[in-house]
Amino acid sequence: MTAVTTASPTSTAATPGQVWTRARGVLAALLILVVAGVTFAAVRSGTNHGQLDPRSADPRGSRAVAELLEARGISVTVATTLAEATAAAGPDTTLLVTGPNLLTRSQQLRLAEATSASAGRTLLVGPGPATTTRLAPGVRVEQQKAVSALAPACDLPAARRAGTADLGGIRYTVQDPAATTCYPSAGLPSLVVLPAGTEGDTVVLGSPALFHNERLDKQGNASLALQLLGSRPHLVWYLPSLSDPSAATGAGSPGDGDDDRSEDRARNDAAEESGFLDLVPSGWLWATVQLGLAAVLAAVWRGRRLGPLVVERLPVAIRASESAEGRSLLYRKVNARDRAADALRETARTRLAHLAGVSARDAHTPGVLLPALSARMTVVDHDLSALLFGTAPSTDAALVLLADQLDALEREVRTS
Repeated sequence: MTAVTTASPTSTAATPGQVWTRARGVLAALLILVVAGVTFAAVRSGTNHGQLDPRSADPRGSRAVAELLEARGISVTVATTLAEATAAAGPDTTLLVTGPNLLTRSQQLRLAEATSASAGRTLLVGPGPATTTRLAPGVRVEQQKAVSALAPACDLPAARRAGTADLGGIRYTVQDPAATTCYPSAGLPSLVVLPAGTEGDTVVLGSPALFHNERLDKQGNASLALQLLGSRPHLVWYLPSLSDPSAATGAGSPGDGDDDRSEDRARNDAAEESGFLDLVPSGWLWATVQLGLAAVLAAVWRGRRLGPLVVERLPVAIRASESAEGRSLLYRKVNARDRAADALRETARTRLAHLAGVSARDAHTPGVLLPALSARMTVVDHDLSALLFGTAPSTDAALVLLADQLDALEREVRTS
């Protein structure tokens, strides 16, 4: 039997309404991204210069302490390169290094050489193991603890006047008996003062929390921050970065060696101490969130198309024999003999049920179909149960034999 599907007179081209339906999800996603980007840019513009930046009014910026220092007559200068920081070092200057772990080995050696002879104060925020070896000899890094309100527990005048402050973070052990250790956390100090020549010193601070805008008005943070940073009339606020030209030059002290002067080795040291997230620009986090939101919206938009199947009239006529042949080739390609056998048996049962007077609802019920066929046939030469409801054939030859036997059964029932 040949079934022919009539051609549809309608065009397959998309209508303007269909185009709008398909495109509105993408347009909505783009609109959301644009609005989010503009909002983020407006919020982040102006005063946002990052963590511990004296120009930043963000919660973790340090604009508040910088303005308090300037109100007390302390000049605050921002340095973004090692050359600017070392050139400003002197006996009347405090050099605050906000990210010493970002400095390469050669940069740290140059900084140590410049500050050791300056007779000023150098304040290191959260130095790691390699950094303390070069910039604060005799200080060893221990396990970190959470930042909390700690008592000074030392004789340092600045700490005694400030009292309790938010410290902790990295803790240290000190070998120099002349060093002053304060604000212990679980028995180990988080603030260390190392004396240097001609009344200079190096201050090691385990956490930058007391310099943050959001914490400055808590505990004795403001008092301690102003005393540590305002002991000299000039403050150089050094913000190290991997974009500093000196990080790529590899210039260091004589005898450092070729490997120590290489850019890759230096940057690996900085990344190892500071951590990967510290090296990722803050804008990338928001960009990742935006991309994730866009992916979710695209998935939801595409998922709306996965509804129930809709029967459509084909635009061309397809002969039933061609359709059957195409489906059989697909079954053969994936070795789906079980699916092919089920299709053959289901079709045969439907036709035989009609010939035997069995309803379509009971056509696939062995207890109803098999007795009706046996009663109609005069001689039963086949195992009807195995033929109509048996297992799947294991080979292609067995599948062809099954098809032949079903055709023979149908002819026999028709003629009986």
